[in-house]
Amino acid sequence: MLVPEATAEPLDVFDELTIVGIECWGHHGVFEHERRDGQRFVIDLTLAVDSRPAALSDHLRDTVDYGTLVSEVAGAVGADPVDLIETLAERIATVCLRDRRVEWTRVTVHKPDAPIENPFGDVQLTITRRQAADRGQGEGQE
Repeated sequence: MLVPEATAEPLDVFDELTIVGIECWGHHGVFEHERRDGQRFVIDLTLAVDSRPAALSDHLRDTVDYGTLVSEVAGAVGADPVDLIETLAERIATVCLRDRRVEWTRVTVHKPDAPIENPFGDVQLTITRRQAADRGQGEGQE
């Protein structure tokens, strides 16, 4: 198999890995029944990564293992209840940024069954978070 050579592109050029529609169960919300009964949350993730090392090596170790990431995100949603989806989104972004190869992440938390009296399609919050500016030059998970 012919593998293309890596090009010397600027370090701020990243590819985007997107995972859409991760269904999770959590007990988040400000109302007692939300915490007691729980509800469905749907998570969308976009990660900025340089996919060239994985493309060149064709090894999972050289990229973000999105199967493992989805499990970790589901675990974060299922963890300790919080009142706000803002707090939940921040928790999920922290999970995504544990892998130092992820330059930034965009996290959307959907709360399709939010306790709203009027008919609605979805409640969603999208945040974007970057790695800390003072991070080291190492790659891979810490």
